[in-house]
Amino acid sequence: MNIWVDADACPVVIKEILFKAATRTGVMVTLVANQFIKIPPSRHIKFIQVTSGFDVADNEIVKRLVAGDLVITSDIPLAADAIEKGAYALSPRGELHTTDNIRARLNMRDFMESLRSSGVDTGGPSALSQADRKSFADQLDKLLTKYL
Repeated sequence: MNIWVDADACPVVIKEILFKAATRTGVMVTLVANQFIKIPPSRHIKFIQVTSGFDVADNEIVKRLVAGDLVITSDIPLAADAIEKGAYALSPRGELHTTDNIRARLNMRDFMESLRSSGVDTGGPSALSQADRKSFADQLDKLLTKYL
């Protein structure tokens, strides 16, 4: 299993949880972003910088991942692409995307996008809470335990 991180929008605290998991388990964590991201020195952590552009980092992740890998993203279309390739997809809030729930999440995303494009203020996501961090760490631990 490799862990692929859609790193441009991934909260720092989530990256730190992933760095600790990589060190503890030896699972490779690769951050993909279109801006430079500092990573700790480790043979289990690497960074790939891609060019700027719409979905360039997402497309790079999809191109490289294989069945059984894990993608960390809050991007629902990227999660859907990962699931389609047989990978796992986990949001920074600890929501595990599956074949059973991804279609509904895509539909909700599209609905909210149409509201925003018609001028409705839908607000943004709430700040990452301590409960979100715990949920992420717990889900990550379950997936890593299953893999290892």
